[in-house]
Amino acid sequence: MKHKKSLKELIDRLRKNENIAYWHEIEPKEAKTVKMPESIDERIKRALKKRGVEELYTHQATAYKEIQDGKSIVAVTPTASGKTMCYNLPVLQSIAENEENRALYLFPTKALAQDQKSELNEIIDEMGIDIKSYTYDGDTSPQIRQTVRKAGHIVITNPDMLHSAILPYHTKWVSLFENLKYIVIDELHTYRGIFGSHVTNVIRRLKRICNFYGSYPLFICTSATIANPLELGEGLTGEKMTLIDNNGAPSGRKHFVFYNPPIVNKPLNIRKSATVEVNELAKDFLRNNIQTIVFARSRVRVEIILSHLKELVKRELGPKSIRGYRGGYLPKQRREIERGLRTGDIMGVVSTNALELGVDIGQLQVCVMTGYPGTVASTWQQAGRAGRKHGEALIVMVGSSAPMDQYVIQHPDYFFERSPEFARINPDNLVILVDHLKCAAYELPFRKGEVFGGVEIEDVLEFLVEERVLYESGEKWYWANESFPATNISLRSASQENVVIVDISETGNRQIIGEMDRFSAMTLLHEEAIYLHQGIQYQVEKLDWEEKKAYVREVDVEYFTDANLAVNLKVLEIDESIENKHSNVHYGEVAVNAMPTIFKKIRLSTFENIGSGPIHLPEEELHTSSAWFELQDVGKFEEKALEQLLAGISNVLRHVVPIHVMCDRNDIYVVPQIKATYTGLPTVFLYDRYPGGIGLSENVFKRFAEIKEAAKDLIVRCPCEDGCPSCIGTEIDTQNAKERSLELLDLL
Repeated sequence: MKHKKSLKELIDRLRKNENIAYWHEIEPKEAKTVKMPESIDERIKRALKKRGVEELYTHQATAYKEIQDGKSIVAVTPTASGKTMCYNLPVLQSIAENEENRALYLFPTKALAQDQKSELNEIIDEMGIDIKSYTYDGDTSPQIRQTVRKAGHIVITNPDMLHSAILPYHTKWVSLFENLKYIVIDELHTYRGIFGSHVTNVIRRLKRICNFYGSYPLFICTSATIANPLELGEGLTGEKMTLIDNNGAPSGRKHFVFYNPPIVNKPLNIRKSATVEVNELAKDFLRNNIQTIVFARSRVRVEIILSHLKELVKRELGPKSIRGYRGGYLPKQRREIERGLRTGDIMGVVSTNALELGVDIGQLQVCVMTGYPGTVASTWQQAGRAGRKHGEALIVMVGSSAPMDQYVIQHPDYFFERSPEFARINPDNLVILVDHLKCAAYELPFRKGEVFGGVEIEDVLEFLVEERVLYESGEKWYWANESFPATNISLRSASQENVVIVDISETGNRQIIGEMDRFSAMTLLHEEAIYLHQGIQYQVEKLDWEEKKAYVREVDVEYFTDANLAVNLKVLEIDESIENKHSNVHYGEVAVNAMPTIFKKIRLSTFENIGSGPIHLPEEELHTSSAWFELQDVGKFEEKALEQLLAGISNVLRHVVPIHVMCDRNDIYVVPQIKATYTGLPTVFLYDRYPGGIGLSENVFKRFAEIKEAAKDLIVRCPCEDGCPSCIGTEIDTQNAKERSLELLDLL
């Protein structure tokens, strides 16, 4: 029988691997605890003692004290540091004191809500008090729904459900709203961009209904590490909050390693596939019985890695010891996998970012990531899955050839020394605000002089009267329509007329799996596009533009699609400017007229173009906000070269900007123009891809110097000879393209 190596031996062997780009060690930390507060109900103390909890970590104790003093809080500590206790303790204490008290828990996903419910119910059973906690989501059966509304002490739900199934029917929830003491918002950092802007308005509506029933609940928010948790918490809830970040949870020694696969094509800087390297690394740990989690970016990747690993270790570990975990699995399957990981029956799990949020899977010893997850916050969340409280842990991030991955791997200081990203919301985006004012008016009439989340809204209400959506009577505005507004409003997009996505994979069974605003649909849902939903690949079979429906079928392909837009931009208004000798940078409002022309098929592993096709769709107009820079002194560049170089710089910015403003690659568009319509100057526009904008391009404007330096750095550090898909692209036939791109950036 072969000797099984320990994690320590494997770490020592990995240190000698020539593909290690950076090795970072995090020292272990002892727990900091304080005595359980006197005031806590004896039954709660007893239940916690049974679970081995006799003292509180410092952050849990501080949270309890601040909440008892009547303050709303936002608690920010790493993964697996016992954040749940920050809200469960005050909530259970409050219901133990008075059984009329109620609490509402909001989680971003159904899986997370289910997970929290089972943990909470275990404590409640051990307390021996009759506290009823229920999840209320799309899976809740009609019989139980009535019980939840009448008698649920703790109602666990998600923002979509609150928006469309609870607030509009508040008269059925009187006992909840009259007695609501606490609103818990978990995983606060997920509420950013469009989704966060919508949820802020849902919270404004929730507070309005609570006040109508005479309750003024406190907010308890918990978040993973982001740069502005307090600002985000206060923006989302509209309340003054106290920040709690004195983490007292213990942690073992962690090794965080950046691994860069070897280059296989030098001129184009293409590296060996990250997936292949991940398989090799994971196999090594699993063979030695070391519990390992592998993260992959899409469901297809999960399945590819899973089938490889199962094959590799089938004879040694047995097929059941490695499992996949992703959206689309049934709750029963997911529970079984989580249990297997906690008990150690399952050695390895390959997951999409579904396991990134705080689902309890115990603590594993090794985490391997296939590529950079996209944000600093996500990376730490995934890394937090490895590392028991006392033992050593290893986290390996394997870079792909993608520009973003290469940027992070070559700039470890960017990752380790930088505070994570800022989460941005813009709840007063007019398109989003108007939608929620309709919902709010349906729920309760507006009174004269009433403000909504600090915004004066009389003008908007008058506009809605003209549109015959509301009517005014006796200094109040009432809903004037037969239909019910919330069902037509998706919290995940910012436009009225959404394209509905219909899955036709199973013959005779059609189901709606999502929706998308029209402007995005042109480039992401055209016929033959590969659309990703919860990590699953679908191909668009038919896009019915008139009926606003896209019919998709599940596929498994090794490429993604990218559409070219013919864009015409008009500057409507300049709000801010920075003027320099050779260039100007502006921020303001633009009108974008766009028409998709062709799409390209791009191979996932090497980013090379493997095919293309035409797109036949009408032109669309979008009013949004944008940052842009224009170059004045470009006499020494001939026009064709300049056009190519601007396209190359735009390619770099496409990859650098999402890293610096915490957004998805598709949230911001970069459009170069050799002669901008309004000045005739060479210009590059970076605009928010949502009607009205959500604050991303404003952030680009404010951090422009930092973004420009990052772009230069990416070009300088790219090991290719003179341009490749990882930096300025390959469609440039100018001599010394990299050098000349840097010259152009220096003019800024």
